[in-house]
Amino acid sequence: MIHMSNQILDCTQIRYSQRLYLHVLVPSQKRLQKELLALQNDPPPGMTLNEKSVQNTITQWIVDMEGAPGTLYEGEKFQLLFKFSSRYPFDSPQVMFTGENIPVHPHVYSNGHICLSILTEDWSPALSVQSVCLSIISMLSSCKEKRRPPDNSFYVRTCNKNPKKTKWWYHDDTC
Repeated sequence: MIHMSNQILDCTQIRYSQRLYLHVLVPSQKRLQKELLALQNDPPPGMTLNEKSVQNTITQWIVDMEGAPGTLYEGEKFQLLFKFSSRYPFDSPQVMFTGENIPVHPHVYSNGHICLSILTEDWSPALSVQSVCLSIISMLSSCKEKRRPPDNSFYVRTCNKNPKKTKWWYHDDTC
């Protein structure tokens, strides 16, 4: 154990891909380490942690996602970007679609921002990366028609880069 400014931190070895690192973990990083291992060992269906994204940092992950069989997104590949603050899990992660293929969905803006209440005011520290992934899979899987949100053009022109800085107005109760 290491004492730093009246705070006790554990030294732990963390295995990312084939590399072994020695890290001093703050409480939020301990939680992230547990969730990272859970996502690596038991990912939600169609989800895979992009191992390269966590080689240098534990606070930003990319999760590769494949559209669920039997849905409008079957066979399509997407990427989710997760960014975690030092206040995680008390503060929700910043989550958005990234990369070349952003799903066309009534709750996904063309810049990758996701209108999903658990990413903002309905966040709870009891939620996890896996529960967020499952919610996004469920949201996409229940889609009946591929279309953008009604205010997509305006939102994309005027929004902040960080979707957590948006005061979301939900168009319906399915967010």
